[in-house]
Amino acid sequence: MKAHVKMRFAAVGCFLVLTLSATNAMGSVIGIGPGSFPSGSSLINFNGLANGTEVNGLTVTGVQFVYSISGIPTNGALVIDGGPGVTNNVSPPNIVSLGNPTGTLTMMLPGPATVFGYGFAILTTAPVFTATTISVFDGATPLGSISYPALVDPLFAGGFAGIESTIPFNRVQATFAGGPAFAVDNIQFAASSVPEPSTLILLASGLAYLPLLVRRGVSGTKEKTR
Repeated sequence: MKAHVKMRFAAVGCFLVLTLSATNAMGSVIGIGPGSFPSGSSLINFNGLANGTEVNGLTVTGVQFVYSISGIPTNGALVIDGGPGVTNNVSPPNIVSLGNPTGTLTMMLPGPATVFGYGFAILTTAPVFTATTISVFDGATPLGSISYPALVDPLFAGGFAGIESTIPFNRVQATFAGGPAFAVDNIQFAASSVPEPSTLILLASGLAYLPLLVRRGVSGTKEKTR
């Protein structure tokens, strides 16, 4: 009887592992706000960095910044600066673009994360429907992207862009549009230890099915011994 029941448990265990692996491989991303980050999250506010510090190639709190224009890492396009003042989750010192704001800001994280976000401002006094797009990657594998609008508050258009992924990521890309320049500040990231809801549902369903299999295994063994 014990051997028969163990085989039933093993079959259920394989079913759960295969199902969870398939679910995790699919993944999903959602937008989040500044209040969605757990306590102890890493925060980069660029305090202590001198104005004019080159951002391309800069590493802060383990995060490496690369700014590319047409796929080519470019110096002199992003620097640490005191503008545009306190607005839209941005306050000096912060990243400011110079000259060409159409590039891609890539941030290589020191480890896997599931939540990431930043404050941003666009050099315009009008709202921008799609002002910034944040994309996350697990190595070279894209996991998802979310775009955010910029609202006027109080001097320039801007806001906060945040993303949460059911699959951990280690690389983030951000693009900006709608004005001749942009600013970035208060970058936050963390690894959440909370399992995704679909994982919990599958696990609970599998565990709920175990007693039924055990009863069937015991019943089958009794019938064979009669």
